Amino acid sequence: MASSLIHVAACTGIENIDEAITLLEQNNWDLVAAINGVIPQENGILQSEYGSETIPGPAFNPASHPTPVPTSSSSSSSSSAFRPVMPSRQIVERQPRMLDFRVEYRDRNVDVVLEDSCTVGEIKQILENELQIPVSKMLLKGWKTGDVEDSTVLKSLHLPKNNSLYVLTPDLPPPSSSSHAGALQESLNQNFMLIITHREVQREYNLNFSGSSTIQEVKRNVYDLTSIPVRHQLWEGWPTSATDDSMCLAESGLSYPCHRLTVGRRSSPAQIREQSEEQSTDVHMVSDSDGDDFEDATEFGVDDGEVFGMASSALRKSPMMPENAENEGDALLQFTAEFSSRYGDCHPVFFIGSLEAAFQEAFYVKARDRKLLAIYLHHDESVLTNVFCSQMLCAESIVSYLSQNFITWAWDLTKDSNRARFLTMCNRHFGSVVAQTIRTQKTDQFPLFLIIMGKRSSNEVLNVIQGNTTVDELMMRLMAAMEIFTAQQQEDIKDEDEREARENVKREQDEAYRLSLEADRAKREAHEREMAEQFRLEQIRKEQEEEREAIRLSLEQALPPEPKEENAEPVSKLRIRTPSGEFLERRFLASSKLQIVFDFVASKGFPWDEYKLLSTFPRRDVTQLDPNKSLLEVKLFPQETLFLEAKE
Repeated sequence: MASSLIHVAACTGIENIDEAITLLEQNNWDLVAAINGVIPQENGILQSEYGSETIPGPAFNPASHPTPVPTSSSSSSSSSAFRPVMPSRQIVERQPRMLDFRVEYRDRNVDVVLEDSCTVGEIKQILENELQIPVSKMLLKGWKTGDVEDSTVLKSLHLPKNNSLYVLTPDLPPPSSSSHAGALQESLNQNFMLIITHREVQREYNLNFSGSSTIQEVKRNVYDLTSIPVRHQLWEGWPTSATDDSMCLAESGLSYPCHRLTVGRRSSPAQIREQSEEQSTDVHMVSDSDGDDFEDATEFGVDDGEVFGMASSALRKSPMMPENAENEGDALLQFTAEFSSRYGDCHPVFFIGSLEAAFQEAFYVKARDRKLLAIYLHHDESVLTNVFCSQMLCAESIVSYLSQNFITWAWDLTKDSNRARFLTMCNRHFGSVVAQTIRTQKTDQFPLFLIIMGKRSSNEVLNVIQGNTTVDELMMRLMAAMEIFTAQQQEDIKDEDEREARENVKREQDEAYRLSLEADRAKREAHEREMAEQFRLEQIRKEQEEEREAIRLSLEQALPPEPKEENAEPVSKLRIRTPSGEFLERRFLASSKLQIVFDFVASKGFPWDEYKLLSTFPRRDVTQLDPNKSLLEVKLFPQETLFLEAKE
C-alpha cells in the first residue's frame, strides 16, 4: 500500500494522502488504472518495472532529465518505481483502455463499461436495452467537451477512467410520481432486518434499521461492531442501485423485511507490511500531509510509533473523546468505542455517565455495596499511553480486579477544552490540591490512574498512579488501596449496623406508641359515639314527650266543661283507676260520646292507643266500643268504675 501511494504521488503530483487513497480505492487498488484515470493519453507513456505493461504519464524530455550517475551507495532497489522510457526502435503495442460510465436517468443509475475504441452510439444502444428508451428519443449529456455525435470514438475525447453522464428525454412525458412517492413513504416507515456476516471471524449480526436510515449509518454501526473503518470495509450483497452512502435504505433496493450482507477488511496489515518491505523507497515525501488522514498506524506495519516521520498518535483519525463534549455520557460512549477499536475488547468496563453519577454508584450506597472509584486519565500525546493501555490496563488480571472492586470512570485530557473541564470537576470534588497536582503533570507522565475512596462527607484520593509502571506494580498499588478501603469499609459497616439497630429500636418504639395512640383514639371515638347516641336518644325522647304533652294539652283544652251534679240533663259519673293505683273522677253528660271519655283519659297522660279502658262487671274492653256512641248507649250511666291497663 505504501509503495502504491508513493507511485501515485510521483506520477500524478497528488500530495494529499487521503486523495491518493481515494483514487486507489476507486480503481480497486489497480495502480495502472488509477494513473490512467488522471493523466490523459497523449501526454506520453511511463513503463512499470513490473513487466511490459505501459502506463500513461508525462512526456519525457531527455534535456530536462539528466541521466543519474550511479554511486557505490545506490542500488536498483532505491530507485524510483517508475522511470521514463527513452526513445527506442521497439514500439510497445498499446492495450485497449477500459472506461467506466455511470449514467443517471431520473431515479435510476446504469453502469456501463466499454473500451475506449467504442463510440458514443454504442453507449446509447446499451442504455436503450437497460432503460427501454429509443435511441432517437435519448439525449446523452455530461460530456466535458460539450455535445458529441453518436459516431464519436471515446478515445478521441480523452476521458478519465470514471465518468458520470445523464440522459434527457424531452420528447417523453414524465412518469406519474404519486404512486412511487406513496410506496417510498411506506418504505421509509418500515424496519429492515440486515443479517450481516463478518467474513474474517464468521460471525453474524442481526441489526434492525428504519427505512429512513442511510447506508453510511449502517457502515458506521458495523464499524462499532467489527472495528473495521468505513473506508476499509469491503461489502458484498448491496443492490446495484445502492450507489451512494447517503442513500436511505428504503431507496437502496434492499429485500424486505430481511436482507443478507457480507463485510470484510479490504486489505490486511500483513499484506501491507510485505509490500512495504519489498519497496525500500524513501517515503518521507508524504510527511507534509495531514496525519489525521490515517486511522491506524499499525496497518502500515510500523510498531515503533512513527510512520512517514510522524508520531503514531497523530495518525489516528478519531479522537478518544470529542472536543467540548456537552454530555459526559455521550463522550464516554465514544471513549469506550474508540478504546475497544485501538486496544481490543478486553479492557475495564468504563462507567457511562457523569462523574457525579459515578460517585453515586460507588459511594452513596450501603456500606457493604460500596466500591473504590478508579479514574483513568488518558492522553494521546504521551509516549506511555499505548504501552500502558495495551499491556497493563488491558491485562486480564487488572481487568478482573477492577471489575470486582472498582467503578472505573475515564476522561481524555488530550484536548485543552476537555482538560480544563476535568480540572474544574476535580477542583469541585477533590479540592484545589489534587487539581493542581494533575495540572502540573507533564505530558510524558500520563496516563494517570486516580484511586478515590468515599469517606463520609468527603472524597479522598488514595493514590495517583502514573503511566511509567508495570503490571505487577499496578496490581500491588491497587491491592494496597483496596486494603485501606476494606479497613474503612469494615468500620463503616459496623457504624451502619449500629445505626440501623438504633433505628430499628426507635422504629419499634414509634410503632408501639403509634398503636397506643390508635387504641386511645379508638376508645375515645367509641365513647364519643356512645355519648352522641345517648344524646340523640334523649333528644328523641324529649321530642316525643314534648309532642305528647302538646297533644295532651290540646285534648285537655278541647274537652267540654264538666257538668255540675245538679244539672237538667242526665249526668254520668265515672271513676277511673290508673295503673299506679290512683283514681281519676269526672262527670260527663249521659249524652256525651264515648270519644270524650277517651280524650279525657289521654289528657291525663294515658292515650287510648297505648292503654285500654276496662269495665269490671261485666268485664269488657271499652276501647273496643264505638267511640261515637253516647255513654248512655254503652251503659256507662249513671256511674261506673273503670280501670286503665297498658296494651301489650
